[in-house]
Amino acid sequence: MAKPPLTLHLSQIAAIAVDALLVAVAWWFAYQLRFNFELPAVLDGLVFGSALAVALVYAGCLVAARVYAQVWRLTSLLEIRRLGAAIAVAGLMVAAATLLFRELGLPRTVIVVHPVLCLMLLAAARAAARSASERADSASGEGAGLLLMGDLDEAAAALRGIKGSKQWMPVAVVSPQPTDQGRSLGAVPVLGGFDGLADHISATQAKAVLIAGAKGSATRRAALLAAGGQGVAVLTLPTADDMLADGSAAPRRVQLEDLLGRPSVALDEQALSELFAGRCVMVTGGAGSIGAELCRQLARFGVNELVCADISEVGLYALDQELNRAHPQLKLRCYTANVREYDRLLAIAQAHRPAVILHAAAYKHVPLMEERNEVEALRTNVMGTLNSARVAGACGSQRFVLISTDKAVNPTNVMGASKRLAERLVHAVAREFAGTQFVSVRFGNVLGSSGSVVPLFTQQIERGGPVSVTHPDIVRYFMTIPEACRLVLQAGQLGQSGQIFVLDMGEPVRIVELARMMIRLSGKTEAEIPIQFTGLRPGEKLYEELLASDETSQATPHAKLRIAKVSEGLGVEADAVAQWIARAGGNPSSAEVRGFLCSLVPEYQARASVVG
Repeated sequence: MAKPPLTLHLSQIAAIAVDALLVAVAWWFAYQLRFNFELPAVLDGLVFGSALAVALVYAGCLVAARVYAQVWRLTSLLEIRRLGAAIAVAGLMVAAATLLFRELGLPRTVIVVHPVLCLMLLAAARAAARSASERADSASGEGAGLLLMGDLDEAAAALRGIKGSKQWMPVAVVSPQPTDQGRSLGAVPVLGGFDGLADHISATQAKAVLIAGAKGSATRRAALLAAGGQGVAVLTLPTADDMLADGSAAPRRVQLEDLLGRPSVALDEQALSELFAGRCVMVTGGAGSIGAELCRQLARFGVNELVCADISEVGLYALDQELNRAHPQLKLRCYTANVREYDRLLAIAQAHRPAVILHAAAYKHVPLMEERNEVEALRTNVMGTLNSARVAGACGSQRFVLISTDKAVNPTNVMGASKRLAERLVHAVAREFAGTQFVSVRFGNVLGSSGSVVPLFTQQIERGGPVSVTHPDIVRYFMTIPEACRLVLQAGQLGQSGQIFVLDMGEPVRIVELARMMIRLSGKTEAEIPIQFTGLRPGEKLYEELLASDETSQATPHAKLRIAKVSEGLGVEADAVAQWIARAGGNPSSAEVRGFLCSLVPEYQARASVVG
């Protein structure tokens, strides 16, 4: 990247003058050391004359090395290393000049000692400037007291992140490592472990705690749990996604995904750019929580044209406003369309010829689809997928990606069975269109997506409780929306036709523990916000699976993605499925829908008690 042109302001000219004076002083002092502070009078003229020339050489090297682009009061080791490199170059230039002009009689000892003295004096000047700045900030009382939680390395990184902040003043570090206690980071003392956090907050009068550990670090979870419910704000440093979203590097309040998050997912950026950059991509269900995040990610990968289809007018309008503001160069085309209508989807796709179609439109609420709405799951999840996949093949798309769910594995409910049938239909359509790669991607619950437990728990906590959990032993896999969408894009890039990808969802989380964490992060206790167990809902499992019992999986080049080996048997006849759904009309019985699903999804176990 090109460097900005070098311009010098008044303060930088003053800094050059100070450095030049210090270089001259060091030159004089090097002579004094050489002659044991008994400098012969005959050398006075030589010393002062050569000092001016040496100071000019050093000043030129320091300017060329862009040393004066640095701010003295924020000097760090990086700046000192750059300063040392510039001094070394200047010292070599002076030594070379000395060899050329031997008749001047400059002592070799002076040439060796002088750069060392220069580095000491110039570094000391910068350290003094930074120390004075920090003392002035401390004396001014600006910023609220901030307690950092993490080991020394994590806390040091966090201190660098908030350097220069006027809003927060670090008052102490709380480290879980016993060997860290009693030490200090600059002027910031290191106190005892997390167990005594309440006492540390009281002693330092801190107004907030900053979780210093990086996502996935060993101390992060313990720090978050200890900080919750202490009556002070709990902060963390923003992630790269946060800074891309709002452009701010300031500490922000902890969110639930910080507690459950894992280290960021690494992507093959080059391969994804080759697939998406400069091309047209279509997203069905683009106004939903998953679809909208896919659109955001695609915009960042530089798609030329983004076609977004959704039945929600309100959601489309909000997405249109957001993306036009964040990516004004993007050709965004928003269509109100229903994936159940093949002709409408085909007309949209033929108008734009998308290279990739990502199918995110679906009904996914298990209890709602389990009673009175079973046929709607068939119409949207099954027929909507069939229509979208066939449109991808008909318009010559390079790739089609179905977003599926862990509930499609050994399904116990209509929603899960409908998504498993959708996977089978994608496999069937892949045989119809050899020119398009058809891929399915399964993942579990996504934090904060519409219909998930997180927004529900948030609302219940804001109302003062109780927080409703269906069963004390129920567990779910969780992933953040951006993380899930990145892996969907990566799977779409890697996949070959007919494959089903399974995302590494990490360790499952007990829902009751999730509720407790959310209560604590809200600053409340379980005595104030009780948890109420309501019993499993129709079709709900205690745990979810990502691979069915008769499936195995194989690794991919991406550590977070595996390919499920699924036995499709004789497959399904797509036309027969479409005809059955059309004949069923608007109000088939629950028994009919479940019987149909059982005939095509053998692993589906219909409920014994059928709602008529």
